Order: sequence, then structure tokens, then C-alpha cells
Amino acid sequence: MTELADLTANELVAGYRAQTFSPVEVTEAVLARIDAREPELRALYAYNAASAREAAKASEARWHAGEPSGPIDGVPLTLKENIASVGVPTPLGTAATSLTPAAADAPAAARVRESGAVLLAKTTMPDYGMLTSGLSSFHAASRNPWDVTRTPGGSSAGAASAAAAGYGPLHVGTDIGGSIRLPAGWCGLVGLKPSFGRVPVDPPFLGRVAGPLTRTVADTALLMSVLAQPDARDHLSLPPASIDWLSLAGSLSGLRVGLHLDPGVGLPVTPSVADAVTAAADLFASAGAIVEPIASFLTREHLNGLDTFWRVRAWSDMAALSEEQRARVLPYIAEWAAGGADASGVDTYRGFAAIDAISVAALGATEPYDVVLSPTCPVLPPPADWPSPTNDPARPFEHIAFTVPYNMSGQPAVSVNCGYTPEGLPIGLQIAGRRFADLEVLQVAAAYEELRGQQRPWPVS
Repeated sequence: MTELADLTANELVAGYRAQTFSPVEVTEAVLARIDAREPELRALYAYNAASAREAAKASEARWHAGEPSGPIDGVPLTLKENIASVGVPTPLGTAATSLTPAAADAPAAARVRESGAVLLAKTTMPDYGMLTSGLSSFHAASRNPWDVTRTPGGSSAGAASAAAAGYGPLHVGTDIGGSIRLPAGWCGLVGLKPSFGRVPVDPPFLGRVAGPLTRTVADTALLMSVLAQPDARDHLSLPPASIDWLSLAGSLSGLRVGLHLDPGVGLPVTPSVADAVTAAADLFASAGAIVEPIASFLTREHLNGLDTFWRVRAWSDMAALSEEQRARVLPYIAEWAAGGADASGVDTYRGFAAIDAISVAALGATEPYDVVLSPTCPVLPPPADWPSPTNDPARPFEHIAFTVPYNMSGQPAVSVNCGYTPEGLPIGLQIAGRRFADLEVLQVAAAYEELRGQQRPWPVS
């Protein structure tokens, strides 16, 4: 029998409705799992078991009265550390930040509270969210439950580690270049980068989104029904839309599918990753999809331009710090950001222009297809003490060629597990869709989830 801590959010809600078990029982099971695994995984920040128990009791009373607050009432949940929650400091993963308690909930935090979720903790992230790693100058390095010698990925590092280990079924991360999908891929999860603006964020920024990390597509859809509600603080958000997020039935027959295996720039695709993604594409074809290869479209000029712009942006933030504060930043990030100190105005503008150039390239290359399949990441997770797969601040983004284009173009993209390496590590398949077609992407992911067969047990112990 599946332990309560490992039930999906949809199963929990059904159980609460039927009074098979209660939010209090489920929360106690999840807290026990956290107590057993957290000393090794180090996925959490601001963990508050007492507050979680209080929220679970309140939820239990609402369910007994037949008056749940929303779709995820009583479901244990975490929020990434950079999503502000009232009364909790938001250090952004770095020891350089002043620990000032947040004055208000950010949009995602507000929506999950309104829906009655049991907030367990915040989850860890690297300095300023600029690493595909759980390495941080503020938090202890988070680790991958599938192999604790390796990183879970990042920057939604703790969220992915927590989800794979069964710290409840729902976790909210953020993504500006792959920070939901990359750790989802390395931890065997479903990680959705919604269309830009679909989920309001505060503060908003080009390419930045918030979205779910879960174990199933259905749980991702359930959480999206909560997160995608409007919030006036995000002036870049999309107009409110009526989307039936739980309508996941769909067919792959006749679907136009692009298969993207050459990143065009950066690290080459590891053979085991290429094999798993190709096998996934074969499943699509066997279900009646029309699968065609798609040429690479990201260039060295694109990636270098984005790197320059992000370095300048990071240096702008670090330049406002005192020397003492700057000395606390993770050395890898400090060295990387310092590369923006002497960038000219022209270099900075050209770097910014790379965002448009990447967007145009991605939209043009993917336009003929309903969805595009690719590896989520070309390589496997590096050691837990490496800040990035290259371990080189001069080459920080060589692993994001498949993910970052869709941040720039605003297209929805989801990572789902598509196999395992000989060592037993998960391999992520990215499914990217047309602009604003979030539900369609989830429907395709749900159809693939049914096709791919039995998955290996979760690494919960």
C-alpha cells in the first residue's frame, strides 16, 4: 500500500472528500518523511512543523464541514525560497542578502494559502537563482535523492529534491532559463514552465515564470488551476483566462511533432539521454503522431549575448552591496557576475537584443509543429559540490540550450521522465508547445505518461 506521504495531490483530495483519511494524518506522515530524509537532502528552508500542523487541523475542520477553501485544501506543499511568504526572510540563496521578513505573500504564496494548502517550508536555491545546482552560500547544498552524491539541479533545487523524496505532492518553483525543468529532469519529475505571464509573479521580469514541480501531470494541472489565478501586481501577466486545467484527455494521433536532438551550441547530448528521448519519440510515432527532425536554432551568438546581459544584470545588483556583503556571495557567482562590470552600453544592449533574437529563432523553428520533443538537459547531474555541469564560470550556460529558448519566446514547456541511465538516474524529456497552449502541452504530457509504462520506485529512503 502506498504511504500517505507518497499519494498524489488528486488522491489526497479524493481521500479527504471521502473522509478516508484527514489532512492531519497526511501532514504527520509527510513530516515524518522530512525528519527522516532532510538531514541528508537539505532541501528545506524555514521549515515549520508546528505551523504545518496548525494549518492541517484547520483544513481538517473545513473538510469535516464540507467547506474546503479550494482545490488543494489540506495538501502539503512547499514554495521556492525566492517566492516571498509573509513574515519569512527571502535571502535569494545568498549569504549577501539582509534577512528582512517579507511584508506580504507573493502571488503564488497568496494563491496556495487561499486554497488551503498546508505550507510545510520554503525550498532551497543557489545564489540569486543563477545555477543549475543546489550549491549556495546561504543554504547547505541540497542533494539529489536518486544519488545523494549528485546535485538535484537548480535553481529550484530544494523543490525538486523534496518532490522526489516525498515531502508532499506539490512544490512551486521558478524558471528563467530552465530552473524548473532542469531539476525536474534530473529528479524524474513533472516540471512545467508555463507560458510567460500565465502565473503572476512579483517582481515580474522578462522570461521569469513560476510553476509546479510534481510527480504526475495531473498534479501539475491541479496546482496550475490555483497558481494561474490573476494578481494585479504582475503588470506583465496575461489576461485572465478560463482554462479547464483538469481536462487532460487527448490523443497523439495526427499530432505534428518536432524532434530536436542537436542543441546547436553548448554541451553535446550524452548518448543515454539521446537514446531515451529517441525512444520517447518512437512511442509518439507508434501512437499515430507525425514525428520529424528539427534542426538546431540556438547559436553561440545567442547564448553569449544572453550571458553578457545576465552578467550585467547580476553585477548591477551586486554593485549595490557593500564590500563585506559581496565577499559573502558564492565565489563562482561573484566571478561570473564580475564579468559584467566592464561591459559597455553597446555590449549590454546587444546582449539584451539576444532575448528577441532567441525568441524569433525559437518561434520560427517550432511553428510547423504542435509540440517539440527534446532532452530537458543534454547531460547528467554533476557532483553535488559543482555549481554547474562545466564547473567553469566562464562557461556557465552550456547546458541550457534546450530550455532557455522557451523562456525567451514565452512558450510553455514541460519536463517529464522518459527513462533511466544504466546507473539508475532519471532522464528528462522536454515537451514544448505553441505560445499560450499550456493545457495542450499538459494533455500531450499526460498522453505520453500513459504510454511510457511503469516507472521505477521513488527514492524515498
